[in-house]
Amino acid sequence: MKLATYKSGRDGVLVVVSRDLSRAIRVPQIATTLQQAVEAWDTLAPKLDEVYQALNAGTLEGAFALDMDTLHSPLPRTYHWADGSAYLNHVQLVRQARNAEMPETFWTDPLMYQGGGDSFIGPYDDIEAVSEEHGIDFEGEIAVITDDVPMAVTPEQAEGHIKLVMLVNDVSLRGLIPGELAKGFGFFQAKPASSFSPICVTPDELGEAWKEGRVHLPLTVHLNGDKFGEPEAGPDMIFTFPQLVAHAARTRYLGAGAVIGSGTVSNPDPNGGPGKPVSDGGVGYSCLAEVRMVEKILHGDSKTPFMRFGDRVRIEMFDKSGNSIFGAIDQQVVKASPKGS
Repeated sequence: MKLATYKSGRDGVLVVVSRDLSRAIRVPQIATTLQQAVEAWDTLAPKLDEVYQALNAGTLEGAFALDMDTLHSPLPRTYHWADGSAYLNHVQLVRQARNAEMPETFWTDPLMYQGGGDSFIGPYDDIEAVSEEHGIDFEGEIAVITDDVPMAVTPEQAEGHIKLVMLVNDVSLRGLIPGELAKGFGFFQAKPASSFSPICVTPDELGEAWKEGRVHLPLTVHLNGDKFGEPEAGPDMIFTFPQLVAHAARTRYLGAGAVIGSGTVSNPDPNGGPGKPVSDGGVGYSCLAEVRMVEKILHGDSKTPFMRFGDRVRIEMFDKSGNSIFGAIDQQVVKASPKGS
């Protein structure tokens, strides 16, 4: 099943989307928002699936042509947004670039930060930034949406609470991160609003690509129209989504609509090196920081700049037949125009 949120007010309007992403239909008789749907998922999901099947069969009245520009992130806001760092190649490169060893505990205990979930931006909305000097970066990731998750669930139990899957652009301001981490209290200003793919899907919609709590497909990233990366999302994800959900719920309950991210999708080079750009025959990267780390490791200095005003990033995932699964996150960086109270 594929779902999306039409832009309208703060929480939008839930729509069911056809498998080929061409058509959609509102379902106010079932739920008006995605948040309402996940809060009563066991009751409402079968009803939504009936609509989905009829929509794909072309037997529904009231369906309309889907315009991606009209869609928000599936959850325009949520009570809980936590992002892991399950691809340890990415973590290893960060530490290697500054000549720091990676603690052994990183292989057994996931890294995770809690971000701001009060106001996500849409998949086609501009990324507003105050200054290019902040080191504007994109991060291509995958995320899941849960129903209500009890405290202290096991990974095996957590898997049953994963209801939807989507893509993420976890925007980072790299220039602000070192100073914030040096305070010993985590990210805040360095992590502005994230955005998500226009479509979220149930895990069964991914077919064989969803196994072992991971998505086994490449994540395609373009920067200013050029392919920047196509890393595989499955094999190098050290911690699965059920493990990440269980980690987030170790000492707290997660309310329905909680969003848990994978962290930046990243692959090491097959020969054990730090990875290669697409232009050199590698799978490339899902963020600018990573290519800058590789440049520093190999050449002693980072040459690739962070994003500038006017730059555009596109993040998308395709099935084995080349069909877009989630639609695309396609965003341009613009200078923010702060609005006073």
